[in-house]
Amino acid sequence: MALRRWAGVVNVDEPLAGIPESRRAETTGVDMASKAEKIVTGLGGLDNIIEVEGCITRLRTEVKDPSLVDEAVLKAAGAHGVVKMGSAIQVVIGTDADPVAADIEDMM
Repeated sequence: MALRRWAGVVNVDEPLAGIPESRRAETTGVDMASKAEKIVTGLGGLDNIIEVEGCITRLRTEVKDPSLVDEAVLKAAGAHGVVKMGSAIQVVIGTDADPVAADIEDMM
């Protein structure tokens, strides 16, 4: 544990309680691209995606054919949940939503 002092503020460099070491590491670009590809598959492929937008913890998407969306594939890709409202699909993936959305947009 290290103490740092800056402008009178003491910062204690200590591990985050309750967060496993494996979850603390930064996600690499390769991991993000792989996650994006898996999510595209779960959404029925690039041809099925009309629009994708990253929100704080969700991918907000519009798809052509909602019956092609495979919740099991999305969850295997790391989704915590899937919300379907007609052709509007929200994929809850956590704070990776914006970078994953950008990767999907690059594929489109």
